[in-house]
Amino acid sequence: MVKQSWRKTMLVVTGIIAGVAAVWYAVFGLKPYSVTTEELTQIYSYEQKAVEVNLSPLKANHFALEYKTFDGDKVNGHILYPSNYDATTPIPVMVGVHGMGRSDVRWIQESFKGRDTYEQTDELTKMALAKGYAVIAIDSRNHGKRKNPDYNLIDVMRDIDWWGKREPYENMVIDSVKDHRVLIDWIATQPQFDQNQISVAGYSMGGQISLILAALDKRVDNVLSIVPPYLTNAVARVAIKNFATAVDSPKVWLVSADDDEYASERENEALFDAIASVKKLHVVVEGEHILPEGYYKKLQGWY
Repeated sequence: MVKQSWRKTMLVVTGIIAGVAAVWYAVFGLKPYSVTTEELTQIYSYEQKAVEVNLSPLKANHFALEYKTFDGDKVNGHILYPSNYDATTPIPVMVGVHGMGRSDVRWIQESFKGRDTYEQTDELTKMALAKGYAVIAIDSRNHGKRKNPDYNLIDVMRDIDWWGKREPYENMVIDSVKDHRVLIDWIATQPQFDQNQISVAGYSMGGQISLILAALDKRVDNVLSIVPPYLTNAVARVAIKNFATAVDSPKVWLVSADDDEYASERENEALFDAIASVKKLHVVVEGEHILPEGYYKKLQGWY
């Protein structure tokens, strides 16, 4: 008798939980939606204007930079030149794009505020400089020095996960892509840079931004996208699968992990197959989203 009563109670509780979950999903759950190529082009468009970048020397061949982007927001970052830099000869340039929760300094320093650069993007910068590249990195929206204390990244992700508010997350990525396009507008006016060798490299969210940037801006010649998250049409405006067929840069490398919690092997293979570039390479690394120490050594051929 007691067992039957317990079972009935559990069935009632289970039913209540299922009902609450169904109501929550109906009200707050993210529903997929569709977006056309034309709509994406419009969403990521901006008014091109002359870009004034202010440079402040920090040390030899290393400058802090600031500029106002398409909507007047201030963008900060860094630019590094190789040690043997000769201003009389145009050199290739690599734009490094950081991951979620990180900042531009992760392309420059092996640690920041006592915390290691576990994505090892500082090593990618060292390799680029050794190959004769200039390296530029900026803070994405709501990251680094551009954090919004009234609505920070934790708020953004909580609202999308719990309350189905996708717009703050999508807008953060969209505006970050536009900020990088404005940066490329400036790069395109600088005689010290080889306009046929503008490369973009990014880790995680940075890999996502890099692919979107390459799809929209044909001035990007080479792309290195490292463990980008595979997103569904619940956030269609920033899901890289909706841009892959437009990524036709001369060289595209996709680096994925075989046990990534943000993208399965099948999803990564589908993404790679969809990328339009003829000269593309899929590098699969054993590990999770945080790739193992030294993975960057497999990428020397990209430069």
